[in-house]
Amino acid sequence: MRLSAPAWISHGKVQRHLGYGPRSRLDLLRNLVTGLVRFERIQAPRGRVDEMRFYAEHLIDYGKRGDQDPKAMRMADFWLTEKDLIHKLFKVLVPRFQRYSGNYTRMFQIPNSDDLNRVKMAVIEYKDNPLPPLPVPGRDSEKTLVNQLLKGYRMEVRRDRKAKGAEQQAGTPV
Repeated sequence: MRLSAPAWISHGKVQRHLGYGPRSRLDLLRNLVTGLVRFERIQAPRGRVDEMRFYAEHLIDYGKRGDQDPKAMRMADFWLTEKDLIHKLFKVLVPRFQRYSGNYTRMFQIPNSDDLNRVKMAVIEYKDNPLPPLPVPGRDSEKTLVNQLLKGYRMEVRRDRKAKGAEQQAGTPV
């Protein structure tokens, strides 16, 4: 079966389906952004975190305009469902990110808690938060093909140097 061109063109529908409709999706994203501003680190499904990250970073960008800017206040009023957090946004978070030009959040994928829940989970946090750092699991990259080849090459070079050094010591008179 041959696919026609309209079958593989997305027509701009690239957003994730979160919730039960547009209003539910917005409420979900607003609650996630509010939780991130309140706790500065939250855990949620990876798709939701990835979608929410854009809005959390743009909220900081608008916050850099200052609390006197009407558009910044409208954005803070819309995205933060708990109004006591508007003060925290402008007085705590925005001064912390004045030296950054973007990329205010970090996202880590975390392993599933058990076999029953297969959704990929993630943790998102604002940079420079007062919370203790998350342990980032190191990747065991020693067993990859490239690293095994490099390890063999290094051993071969060492062996050649030792052989060359032994030849020079045997050939030189004492």
